[in-house]
Amino acid sequence: MAVGPTSGQAFGIDIGGSGIKGAVVDVATGRLATERTRIPTPQPSTPNAVAEVVARLVGDAGWHGDIGATFPAVIKHGVAQSAANVDHSCVGTDVDQLFTQVVGGGSEVVVLNDADAAGIAEARFGAAKGVDGVVLMLTFGTGIGSALLMNGVLVPKTELGHLELDGFDAESRAAASVRDEHGMSYKKWAQRVNRYMQHVERLFTPDLFVVGGGVSKNADKWVPLLELQTRVEPAQLLNDAGIVGAAMAAAERKGE
Repeated sequence: MAVGPTSGQAFGIDIGGSGIKGAVVDVATGRLATERTRIPTPQPSTPNAVAEVVARLVGDAGWHGDIGATFPAVIKHGVAQSAANVDHSCVGTDVDQLFTQVVGGGSEVVVLNDADAAGIAEARFGAAKGVDGVVLMLTFGTGIGSALLMNGVLVPKTELGHLELDGFDAESRAAASVRDEHGMSYKKWAQRVNRYMQHVERLFTPDLFVVGGGVSKNADKWVPLLELQTRVEPAQLLNDAGIVGAAMAAAERKGE
């Protein structure tokens, strides 16, 4: 049975290096209106292969309506400018157009960076809800993603994980994957995260940091070790943030 957007819903898709997840989202509450479905990311994760999974998720849900999708890349006017955790052939691909074509049925797919989507979700329904001023969300995973918000409005396409720090690309020193790869304790890793976040703090003077990514589930083990002037809150939406943020972006694009 086809599902429509009659009750303020949109379909959100979160594309990652290992899995592609999708669900219908109630955009008024930020809650998933259906079970989250996950399909392994194809290898190699070429544009067409990823697009086929996107079409499958939408088709299996019987969805006809607004669709948003995250993508692990810098997205400018729908075009991937980089490729993090997906095949390098994605660079230069108009993913907005490609996904819209494969989904068909008159549904336009809105694509945005994965960290930007998480930031939107946290600003509407999570740790940054109702926070005025500058909020910086940092997602610690394979790399470091960032989302900059001003009075709840996203300033897109920041790539603060690639700031140069002590002669290194920051995410090569402080991403969660670095802790895993080197078997670092939370205490030792937190020292690197603290050095990085102090640098970001000096540049942006935020009113709030929100820290996300899988490691945020263990925030009690490392967030208290940070020595910052700015309040730090763990992300609240966790694995749903990308799906919810993508759905919100699609719903808001329609309303523009």
